[in-house]
Amino acid sequence: MIEVLVVDDDTRVARVNAAYVEKVPGFHVAGQAHSALEALDAAQGLPRVDLILLDHYLPDRTGLEVVQEMRRRGLQTDVIMVTAARDVSTVQAAMRQGALQYLVKPFAFAGLRAKLEAYAELRRTLDGGGEAEQAEVDRIFGALSAPSEPGLPKGHSPTTAELVRQCLLKADGPLSAQEIAERTGVSRQTAQRYLKLLERTGRAVLTLKYGEAGRPEHRYAWATRT
Repeated sequence: MIEVLVVDDDTRVARVNAAYVEKVPGFHVAGQAHSALEALDAAQGLPRVDLILLDHYLPDRTGLEVVQEMRRRGLQTDVIMVTAARDVSTVQAAMRQGALQYLVKPFAFAGLRAKLEAYAELRRTLDGGGEAEQAEVDRIFGALSAPSEPGLPKGHSPTTAELVRQCLLKADGPLSAQEIAERTGVSRQTAQRYLKLLERTGRAVLTLKYGEAGRPEHRYAWATRT
């Protein structure tokens, strides 16, 4: 699980954002904070914090000052700014200080979900370790800003579609929805939905595996290997 610290001066907003986080598979809320001091204490004191959803407007210090102090203390926790601050100077400063993404309030659940799913994909890519060729470097740097899939229906995430696509491309043979779910961290229902979409659009090929009894198992493979 990816452990998330939610930081917002408005306790109601913090609760809503925390509830959003808990709805995304693979994420868990490690704690909430409502001031810069609480955020720094939590980032350093909780057993583990992988990602901070950080508001900029806090009562004692700004979110960017929190990031600066974290780095001064040697805390390299990942940060996504979640704030109403939309002036270019603040966005630029957040980028320069290492914020991975910037989500402007107000936003819907789908907006935050897309950022979190992209972050999860980035972690999966980096967890592989080793050396990276240029294509892998490009994928790492583009993981948080994956382009929209042409013709993707409403309600489908480009990040999740790419995740399923990559899983099929790397597979040695056809995979079931359950196998896709286990390898990507999405639910089986989500995997099935995206596999059906890829199959309908000709990107994936469906085969049936018959067992001794019961319905055949649906298995999918990428249509081309180019």
